[in-house]
Amino acid sequence: MVAVLLVFATRAVAVPLFGLNGGFPPLTYQGLGFFTVIGVGAGVLVFAGFALWSSRPIAIYRKVALVVLALSMLPDAWLPGNVPGATWPIAIVLMVTHVAAWLPTVFILTNPALVGRRA
Repeated sequence: MVAVLLVFATRAVAVPLFGLNGGFPPLTYQGLGFFTVIGVGAGVLVFAGFALWSSRPIAIYRKVALVVLALSMLPDAWLPGNVPGATWPIAIVLMVTHVAAWLPTVFILTNPALVGRRA
């Protein structure tokens, strides 16, 4: 829920601030909400797997999550020039929304003070 709210807040500020087309499908609240829930849900499942089968789940998950964050931005970088209506400002805002979803997800899942000690 925190990730979705932060992604929505990012969009709510960026669209009017930069004069972006809020109707561009990946930038709509529906599109952002759908992809955020899918991405964060997958991240939670991956962390659960690491917690079950790894002796150091937090350290490994943080590294994997950072790599996945970087890879998740590649499709956004491909949008301008390849998808009608896609511009670099839209692509950059979409990339920022990835960080907005990644940050609370990784912080909450890997913070022993919030979820208990997992090494």
